[in-house]
Amino acid sequence: MHHLHPALIGTYETVLRRNAGEVEFHQAVLEVLESLHAVVEKRPEYVEASIIERICEPERQIIFRVPWVDDQGVVQINRGFRVNFNSALGPYKGGLRFHPSVYLGIIKFLGFEQTFKNALTGMPIGGGKGGSDFDPKGRSDAEIMRFCQSFMTELYRHIGEYTDVPAGDIGVGGREIGYLFGQYKRITNAYEAGVLTGKGLTWGGSQARKEATGYGTVYFVKEMLDAHGEGFDGRRVVVSGSGNVAIYAVEKAQEFGATVVAVSDSNGYVVDEGGIDLDLVKQIKEVQRGRISEYAVARTSARHIAGGSIWDVPCDVALPCATENELSAEGAAALVKGGVKYVGEGANMPTTPDGIRVLHEAGVHYAPGKAVNAGGVATSALEMQQNASRDSWSFDYTDQRLHKIMKGIHDNCLETADEFGQPGDYVAGANIAGFIQVADAMLALGVI
Repeated sequence: MHHLHPALIGTYETVLRRNAGEVEFHQAVLEVLESLHAVVEKRPEYVEASIIERICEPERQIIFRVPWVDDQGVVQINRGFRVNFNSALGPYKGGLRFHPSVYLGIIKFLGFEQTFKNALTGMPIGGGKGGSDFDPKGRSDAEIMRFCQSFMTELYRHIGEYTDVPAGDIGVGGREIGYLFGQYKRITNAYEAGVLTGKGLTWGGSQARKEATGYGTVYFVKEMLDAHGEGFDGRRVVVSGSGNVAIYAVEKAQEFGATVVAVSDSNGYVVDEGGIDLDLVKQIKEVQRGRISEYAVARTSARHIAGGSIWDVPCDVALPCATENELSAEGAAALVKGGVKYVGEGANMPTTPDGIRVLHEAGVHYAPGKAVNAGGVATSALEMQQNASRDSWSFDYTDQRLHKIMKGIHDNCLETADEFGQPGDYVAGANIAGFIQVADAMLALGVI
């Protein structure tokens, strides 16, 4: 079924046994292990020192109860998580996700991915992830504040600027980070700005952080296009999702001259052949916190398709920016039929293994989230740098650094793929480059 080096089969079987039922985590681990054939051959010391087994076992997993009171005075109970995956390169770093689908397996897959993603940025940060099965949709600001305060009242004892630095993910934006930081500051009696990233600009945040994941995604894909002598100008682009990553991916793609024709949310997708009106999307999603269907009500040129698949919309470039496993084999086949040439993942693990196979077999240039969307956490590391030096940088300076980091990640992926005998394979390049960074640090630090 899977193509693992014989030395890794036992490792994968242990992961399956030890993490029963955590299917997303199994998927993320298998995808990395399958890339390590040539690495195991070239560097047997990784196997001898059990580095690969150790990398697959988180350093610490924290699960806690989050009780809070809703606006009707009813006590609600959610479950909170923080998985400290790997600190070989620096303090744990990774987002918090508030979504009803959250359970330990999702947080572990995200923390595992984050470890290699953070390594690829070249910044001194380890990997972690957290969140809750709390659903912010339809909740008032007061309810979200009470939930965040309760969540942080437990989480605060596990985090710190030299220990673990959370940020946002699905369901956690500037509003939530504000409530979380306020409670952390209140409990610790310290203005420890470097403990959370994605903060507001007036209280320790970084310019370009909000835009970073989406912009970085497009910077990476631009490098992919450049590598084949092509550009974004005049290209048809489809972006799934309409959250933070999707919005700023659309913005940057449009700046580069692309026509973005579709965006989506969990209820369906909108197609606007003239090009998506981004101001309208921002108004609906960032201000009104509404559904994307409202776009088609406001713009007669657009149509909303309830349910269905956004991957049915023909395009040259597809940017999955919504959530894990949103692009299946069926969706990938529809994209191929629609003429797609490039797929870059703005979300974490949005393409299923079968979907990836379909894209590869069709000769589509495909790059995984741990490389493509690493601009968000890279800019978080820049935010930490600014906090540590009590400084703040301009938007342009931060954006330039982001652009340079993304180009570096792109080139590193291609060079590593070449070096290990898989030219042009961004998946192999990203997995191997990230893995070697972490593994070498772990070797140097002894049995940890």
